Amino acid sequence: MHTDTERCVRAVQSKDARFDGWFFTAVLTTRIYCRPSCPAVPPKPANMTFYPSSAACQQAGFRACKRCRPDTSPGSPEWNARADTVARAMRLIRDGVVDREGVPGLAARLGYSTRQIERQLRAELGAGPLALARAQRAQTARVLIETTALPMAEIAFAAGFASVRTFNDTVREVFALAPGELRARSARRAGNPSAAAGPRTPGAITLRLPYRAPLNPDNLFGHLAATAVPGVEEWRDGAYRRTLTLPYGHGIVALGPRPDHIACKLFLTDIRDLTIAISRARWLLDLDADPVAVDEQLRTDPLLRPLVDKAPGRRVPRTVDAAEFAVRAVLGQQVSTAAARTHAARLVTAHGEPVEDPEGGLGRLFPTPAALAGLDPEALALPRSRRATLTTLVAALADGTLRLGVDSDWDEARARLSALPGFGPWTVEVIAMRALGDPDAFLPTDLGMRRAAAGLGLPATPAALTAHAAAWRPWRAYAVQYLWATDDHPINFLPPDEKVPA
Repeated sequence: MHTDTERCVRAVQSKDARFDGWFFTAVLTTRIYCRPSCPAVPPKPANMTFYPSSAACQQAGFRACKRCRPDTSPGSPEWNARADTVARAMRLIRDGVVDREGVPGLAARLGYSTRQIERQLRAELGAGPLALARAQRAQTARVLIETTALPMAEIAFAAGFASVRTFNDTVREVFALAPGELRARSARRAGNPSAAAGPRTPGAITLRLPYRAPLNPDNLFGHLAATAVPGVEEWRDGAYRRTLTLPYGHGIVALGPRPDHIACKLFLTDIRDLTIAISRARWLLDLDADPVAVDEQLRTDPLLRPLVDKAPGRRVPRTVDAAEFAVRAVLGQQVSTAAARTHAARLVTAHGEPVEDPEGGLGRLFPTPAALAGLDPEALALPRSRRATLTTLVAALADGTLRLGVDSDWDEARARLSALPGFGPWTVEVIAMRALGDPDAFLPTDLGMRRAAAGLGLPATPAALTAHAAAWRPWRAYAVQYLWATDDHPINFLPPDEKVPA
């Protein structure tokens, strides 16, 4: 979009927040870059130039605006709506792969050479993988500076910098403030919800997760709460909480809906996991979606339009771990939500690693495929065919035959899943929707979908419904959320007796 100068200028002049994260405005006279919705007086069009990423702005010598904080914009929706190499690379960089494994590790995961990855990212984003990772490290550092009382040396290494000197130089270059000045400025800012006074709970990191409005929290948090596995997930004090398995340790995240952001509180055993924990929280809640584009497309169907107009901004509830969700999808085949939770809870109790929760009732990590690899099928209270399906899936995940994650090629993952015994279209598509993040995943055989379709006058047979839904592409996964929401199932509502704080 950054190449459409006229459209970008109109977005900046109207301060349109819908385009935050889609592109960045660099001001030639001040050498500052902003988000499109920056509250400052817009510069003259002749003084504007546009970049596709904050990393490209920084590489061109621009520093982040202190008013609109463009580095905290929601991520570009493109990286969630596409499955090409650049989109997959961006999702991996967001997950901190470059910091942990370097550019060669990124390239190896994608099956390309480092030169090919470098060339593709520069062509589309104006910056290579190292510059993109550096911009993310700067944002992580800012979060830690402003929300914790950690010493700057600890923050430097937690954010992924190789040295304190590099950390200091990067913060000064990107934000035009020294780290200490950035912390003091945050503390002085009246009413700043992330002020450096520190979190209320010792050891907690609190921050706000931005999103593009509108966001309907009902089905998003309702689904997560209604399907929560005891010990791993819970709804407590107006927030969805769960345990996380992370590269350097484990953690607990609490996520609560607010009128203009998602309140996030994190407990981490190793603070180096902050970047990936935030990334997984955003992915779980689909916070980088573009609801305006989605809803505009779905409104073109006169039968869907009333559902969208009634409750716009529905998101797809995803997962923090694709392998975990695949296991849970098999456990949920042809059983109720309650039965699926029971089966999952038994696996967690028998094979999940115990953890401590400083604030609630969580006590286990969901077991990894490696931990489930030695599972005794006879110990599962499942039909024999379902046991075979589960053990085959776990074996494929444990030995690397099947790889599921944010970097997955959606078509290849579907093919590999379909080749496993017991994996029909419903199981494959629900994994594609919620674990892989395909916005066009579709469930025409789902009973709830067919019931909702019949009630609205849509075709009720899978083939006819699929043909009709061609007009909803590439957002059929969101259409599924609107159709599911016509039912009075608990997944479509915030848990009872809980009110969203003002």
